[in-house]
Amino acid sequence: MADSSFDIVSKVDHMEVDNAFNQCDREISTRFDFKNTGTKIEKSGEKFNIEADSEEKAKSALDVFKDKLIKRGVSLKHLDSSEPQLSGKVYKITCSLKEGITTENAKKIAKLIRDEGPKAIKTQIQGEELRVTSKSRDDLQTAIALVKNHPWDFSVQFTNYR
Repeated sequence: MADSSFDIVSKVDHMEVDNAFNQCDREISTRFDFKNTGTKIEKSGEKFNIEADSEEKAKSALDVFKDKLIKRGVSLKHLDSSEPQLSGKVYKITCSLKEGITTENAKKIAKLIRDEGPKAIKTQIQGEELRVTSKSRDDLQTAIALVKNHPWDFSVQFTNYR
């Protein structure tokens, strides 16, 4: 019988991020507490820039963006935001999205599976993802539960389960 496998990845659904950005932009432009404060959110490539007249308004605009991301099903572990920095008369926050599993993080996942998972499982790092193979699908289900329940500082998804 052939081996069963799945991939552990850390990917962002860019369509959902765009939807969250558009909802956030609309809410900032219409909400009463943001009126006449110069608060705005802009997208430039893969980065998001938030500008406001005060540090509190910049932080609350970031909270609105985070809230929209959560509602769209995007993990906040993908979002990398800076502290508000004063630039002239405006406070700026830059946000970027983190994607892919680094080699160090893939090694951490592989070590966890090797140490605490079933013994028949093999792991293999393939670029920014980790392939997990085994003869038993039950072992793979155990490995998925093990990785899913561990508190990582990055988001993980499971793809190509076969």
